[in-house]
Amino acid sequence: KAMIFAAGLGSRLKPLTDTMPKALVPIAGVNVGTCDLKLKAAGFTEIVINIHHFGEQILDFLKANENFGLIIHISDERDLLLDTGGELEARSFFENSDEPFLIHNVDILSDVNLKDLYDYHLQSGAVATLLASQRKTSRYLLFDTGK
Repeated sequence: KAMIFAAGLGSRLKPLTDTMPKALVPIAGVNVGTCDLKLKAAGFTEIVINIHHFGEQILDFLKANENFGLIIHISDERDLLLDTGGELEARSFFENSDEPFLIHNVDILSDVNLKDLYDYHLQSGAVATLLASQRKTSRYLLFDTGK
C-alpha cells in the first residue's frame, strides 16, 4: 500500500496552482499520474490519495485514466485541509495490515527506484525509512546522529 500527499495548496508552484492542484501541474510531463504509474511499476496495487485544493480536478483526472488500473482510495480534505496530518485521516487504510507502506509527496520529482527503496526498507528491519536528498532549501531537516 502507498499514500500520495496531494492535498496541499501548492504555494511554491504559484501562479501555476491558481487554476489547478499541484498534483496536476505538468513539469516535464510529470504529474500525479506519473506518480501513480511509478508506484504501480514498483508493485504497489492499492493507493490512497489525499485531496483538497482543486480536488475535483484530481478525481476527474483519475476517472479519465481509469485509476491507472490501481485500487485508489481518496482521503477527501476539501472541507478542511489537514496539512501533513492528512495521513491521520487515512489511518484506517493502513490499520489492518502488518505490511510496511510508502508515503510519497506528489510534488517531489525523483528518479529513485521505489521498489529498491521498499526492498531496502524490508531488509533493514527498520521501523521507518526516510529518503531525503541534499539540496538548497530554507527548510532543512535536522537529523539526530546519535552522538
